[in-house]
Amino acid sequence: MQRRVIGALLGVLLAVPVVFSGATAEAAPVKSCALPASGSAFETASPGQEAIDPAAVDAAVTYAQTQLRASVQIFRDNCKIGQGLADPVTDQLPMEIFSATKSVVSILTGIAYDQHKIGLDDPIGKYLPPGLGDAAHRAITVRQLLTETSGLDEAILSEFATVGTDPDVVQEALAQPLTHRPGTHFEYSQRTPDLLAAVVQSAVGEDLQDFAQTYLFGPLGIDRHSYVWLRDRAGNTYGYANLFIPPAQFAKLGLLTQNGGTWRGKRIVSAGYLTRARANTPTNPCYGFLFWHNGGDSCTSANIPAAQTVRGPLIGSAPSDLFAMVGALQQNNFMIPSLHMTVTWTGAFGDTAPNLAGLLSAAPGADLYYNFFRILLRGVRDVHVPDPGPYRTPPLDLDVNPVNYLDPAVLLRDVAPNSHCTILVCTRP
Repeated sequence: MQRRVIGALLGVLLAVPVVFSGATAEAAPVKSCALPASGSAFETASPGQEAIDPAAVDAAVTYAQTQLRASVQIFRDNCKIGQGLADPVTDQLPMEIFSATKSVVSILTGIAYDQHKIGLDDPIGKYLPPGLGDAAHRAITVRQLLTETSGLDEAILSEFATVGTDPDVVQEALAQPLTHRPGTHFEYSQRTPDLLAAVVQSAVGEDLQDFAQTYLFGPLGIDRHSYVWLRDRAGNTYGYANLFIPPAQFAKLGLLTQNGGTWRGKRIVSAGYLTRARANTPTNPCYGFLFWHNGGDSCTSANIPAAQTVRGPLIGSAPSDLFAMVGALQQNNFMIPSLHMTVTWTGAFGDTAPNLAGLLSAAPGADLYYNFFRILLRGVRDVHVPDPGPYRTPPLDLDVNPVNYLDPAVLLRDVAPNSHCTILVCTRP
């Protein structure tokens, strides 16, 4: 406890947040900002112009910085109302957003769906080359890939361990046995979104990154040279992680979804698809189409060190319509449509509750999210946000079985998925 108090005091002294000035706390009416054109910066407003107590914004940013956030940006009505001290330095540095990449693949799936190039309930065999995968694997649907209910065997760190050496993530995914009937069980897999990225690429008939630049990144003013998106050795774009993008550009992806899929009056992805993407699913009430959300009455985590299901929403201090892009070590876009609010941050770890899954940034309802939004939302003046009270640590889970996340069988199938594809030489049938 003493360490946390001392750390927090030092953070207040050393990590002074930036809050944009220019209007009193009572300024009215609420200002609305235009989304930036290509090459332009975000418009800013004072917290008071956005009906938020400046002290709450100041305290929230300070808390985020003392919890190892390298960048912090807070928006309301598309106006930037607060940022961290380091943001002028980190703003344009490409950062690994880890599993927030999955949400980018979801958006691309939505764009392809809107273009009538892919169906959510289509079997993936419709888009795979003949002879690739058996009948059971080819019968997995696009929706099941989007909801992490493919049924494929998984082990998060085993799947991540092969980055840079993966011979062909599509064949690796199809080599993993079905441990559950597709559509019946939530299992947070890395190969599942890798497979989805390849399916979308096949459906649209062009390289996935070219498609993304034309229909998503380009319209948002995200220059192709500002980010790096890794591929496996066969040329497949990774779908589960490995997108390195600057926080200023990452924020645009959050603001796009906050604005219902439009950018400066142009429709990028349909509001209908985004509604599905953040809707409850029977297998995990806090997970939609590769987006996490706050609308469920329980939430099941990724399998590290073990999947945990906790009662209540993802973030008990935030409104039920919050949804999020979530990457390892807490790379996040949080969108709250009812408050017209978006928060973007990057960093490493930040949860401190005495729970191993929480310390690994892998527990739903952990303290970083809860405390930040409790601090920030108490300052909202035009909408009543009830105070949920102090954070309550979830029950301790002592399941640390490494097979959950570092299964050697999963790793072996990744490095040698079949007889004609190994880490040394890989061809397709």
